[in-house]
Amino acid sequence: MDQPGPTTANVTPDQITKLKRFLLEQAALRLRDLSKNSGDEPVIITVLLKEICEKARINLSPSMASEIVQHVLSQVTGYGIIQPLLDDPTVSEIMVNGAQNIYVEKSGLLHRTDLSFQSDAQVLELIQKIITPLNRRIDPDQPMVDGRLPDGSRVNAVIPPVAIDGPSITIRKFQRGKLGIDRLIELGTLSQHMSDFMKVCVLAKFNIIVSGGTGTGKTTLLNALSSYIPEKERIITIEDAAELVMQQEHVVRMETKPGNPDGSGIVAIRDLVRNSLRMRPDRIVIGEVRGGEAMDMLQAMNTGHDGSMTTLHANTPRDAISRLETMCLMSGVEIPLKVVRQQIASAIDLIIQVSREKDGSRKITAITEVVGMEGETVVLTDVFKYERKGITPDGKVIGQLKPTGIRPQFSARLEALGYRLGAEIFSS
Repeated sequence: MDQPGPTTANVTPDQITKLKRFLLEQAALRLRDLSKNSGDEPVIITVLLKEICEKARINLSPSMASEIVQHVLSQVTGYGIIQPLLDDPTVSEIMVNGAQNIYVEKSGLLHRTDLSFQSDAQVLELIQKIITPLNRRIDPDQPMVDGRLPDGSRVNAVIPPVAIDGPSITIRKFQRGKLGIDRLIELGTLSQHMSDFMKVCVLAKFNIIVSGGTGTGKTTLLNALSSYIPEKERIITIEDAAELVMQQEHVVRMETKPGNPDGSGIVAIRDLVRNSLRMRPDRIVIGEVRGGEAMDMLQAMNTGHDGSMTTLHANTPRDAISRLETMCLMSGVEIPLKVVRQQIASAIDLIIQVSREKDGSRKITAITEVVGMEGETVVLTDVFKYERKGITPDGKVIGQLKPTGIRPQFSARLEALGYRLGAEIFSS
């Protein structure tokens, strides 16, 4: 690189760009033999910048010098230009659509940033930096990969030829300040009565499904519900990419494993569900069911492993039942649809439906009891239902999750276990 020419504090944008690039090259050389993230990087980069500026007779303002150091530091020890987004607590999701388009989600709404990569090659370098420590691979023959950042944030990457407009990265950030039930009540996601009801259902070891679309907060709610599991119980968690954070001490966490380049060595959710049955679980918590593992989950629920919980993608509780039926039929087991429905009706006690409103807020829109079978139909009864009342001038959705007035049929089971719920919880 040509050294930037003599100047004063009025440095041109082109000179700043060249300075950042040159400093990054020099910092990479200086830090090459330093142990990763030793803590000395900011000092070393600051000294390097001072040396370069003195040699090139550049006079930077303190704020400009600090900005350059932070930029280079994020490139060397962090994740480049998206590091500030990862550090921003108001950002819940980061979406890189090729080199030039970077979007974020804040408060449930999407916003385009003014950030961009220099090229698609730089995006590919970032993807490799993320997945290399995980022993995962991505290339034109295997152009999709799932992974996670060290803090637990979930990452999905897609590259050409599948991604037509350049490599894409989607990062669902791990929420450091975990949203518990109290916080969900404060945000208006549910009421205290609903919280009391769900707590009793978890303590009574009911099998619960959290249903909802993408980004509706299914995993957040599952985490919150899991806080009600008694400390003395042994919990097995099963996920594609580890996101669940159990507050209990006796937890065994398991995660799927992608295949080797030759296609061998795959460990799928279904394999982990089967193995978990041999691990003496009190509770099995599955991050999400997507395929044939649904049949194994139902079998577990119907053979003494009560209190299991999972999430699935569906827009209504009735759709959740249909999705379960479809996934069971994907298991490869030849079984009549009526028998599948009987398995579902026998295994599942409660479906909690979550949705994301137009204003970005996330709400529980239904708490539904799975009553049983009537003929060849699984019977569902809404215990609580969300009523939308309108929209404020500033776009906020007005609504409330209210009891339907129907007392669930499993109330007798709760009372037999010593859990008595007041009539006020179910009165509309």
